[in-house]
Amino acid sequence: MSQPVEGGRRPGREGRALVVVPVVWIVAVTVVDVLAPPHIHLGPLLVAAPALTLSFGGPRTVGAVAALAVIAQTVVAVVRDPAELFSANHEAQIIALVLVGVSLVVFCVLRERRAKELEQVRYVSEAAQRVVLPPLPRRLGPLRTASLYLAAEAEAQIGGDLYAAVRTASGTRLIIGDVRGKGMPAVHEAALLLGAFRVTAHRRDDLRDLVSELDRSVR
Repeated sequence: MSQPVEGGRRPGREGRALVVVPVVWIVAVTVVDVLAPPHIHLGPLLVAAPALTLSFGGPRTVGAVAALAVIAQTVVAVVRDPAELFSANHEAQIIALVLVGVSLVVFCVLRERRAKELEQVRYVSEAAQRVVLPPLPRRLGPLRTASLYLAAEAEAQIGGDLYAAVRTASGTRLIIGDVRGKGMPAVHEAALLLGAFRVTAHRRDDLRDLVSELDRSVR
């Protein structure tokens, strides 16, 4: 089973291996820029390194690559002509790299914070699902049962859909439904209906009486 990617970051060794790509890019641009004619400047291409790192790395990795890009731009200026380090062109490129790097790090921090919030939402919704919609037992009298719940909301694991099954003296009673609405109000209504079903199913032998009782409980 593959490991999940959270917050845009790739897990473990794969993420560390991908760091080689922006590093190689920085080295290649630096070497070519140093060897290129004086009127050709490839420094702006260095910004692609931290931007690429954002797709798989965290804030520290993005910041490290951005810092390496700034160092590379400084090295290019010093190797070509130390006086160029203080030229308007190189100063502008270095400032641009710093600003882009800081912006990418801030974005990465916000992205990871958002990923943690979504993870907490999933955890809470999964806990609510286990309480409101516990898995059906494998057997109910002579019946074999199984259940699977897939919520429509991508960031949640539970909604207004419901199901339950109980074994009574009159046989097995099943209910499958969908509460009108969304969010926690729908979950609340579903929980009330399921509670009423589990209690009433043992007291009402006739299905019509059971349906009427459930309808009254909802109303």
